[in-house]
Amino acid sequence: MKPGVALQLYSVREPIKKSGYEATVRSLAAMGYAGVEPAGFPGTTAEAAGKLFRELGLAVPSAHVPIPVGDAKQQTLDTMQAIGSTRMVSGLGPDDFKTLDRIKASCATFNEAAANASAAGMTFGIHNHWWEFGTVDGRLAYEIMLDLLTPAVFFEVDTYWVKTAGVDPVDVVRKLGKRAPLLHIKDGPAVMGQPMTAVGDGVLDFHAIAKASTAAEWMIVELDTCATDMMDAVRRSYTYLTGQHLASGRR
Repeated sequence: MKPGVALQLYSVREPIKKSGYEATVRSLAAMGYAGVEPAGFPGTTAEAAGKLFRELGLAVPSAHVPIPVGDAKQQTLDTMQAIGSTRMVSGLGPDDFKTLDRIKASCATFNEAAANASAAGMTFGIHNHWWEFGTVDGRLAYEIMLDLLTPAVFFEVDTYWVKTAGVDPVDVVRKLGKRAPLLHIKDGPAVMGQPMTAVGDGVLDFHAIAKASTAAEWMIVELDTCATDMMDAVRRSYTYLTGQHLASGRR
């Protein structure tokens, strides 16, 4: 069964500023997206967003939220409940993966987050950038992480940032196997500082990535920036993924 296609709503933060949260989400549903992945709720609330998603029949496969530890724990759990999602996704910054000691501390935080999520009937996963694929003590940081993380922690593999770091995302997706139920799909030149493009217009081989995955339930489009109009790029990304039979939409 093909994974569903969703959109990370951070991609459309500028259209949301211009047209509003509800109007933008309705446009995405009309395009055919089967799900959305929130990252904050600009101009609205988690409760109102959850109601909107349910009205439109949009799945919420995951959400980017603060790590559910310490003071952020309850607010994050409440947010997840309000939007009707059980997979929370977060991460840490580049300095948190520069040394072995920092990696150990980061993984301890992630393991605590996973335990807190599990106690609430949810799961916790890591969204990577390029810095998890730097070399520390002769190994890639993410490989060290695999030795330190509880199996309960899943990965939302951002395939573009893996490629930008100089590592083959096909190998990473294959190695993670069942631990990678979510794939972030973005495209472009895979060069730091250059804008992204609609999925299918850049250098990533999504057919090979899809073939390497044994567990992807969702392909989640995320364009941090784009060389063209964002809503057009989002629409074209949907058309590419569904037209190439890599993922399934609502229509």
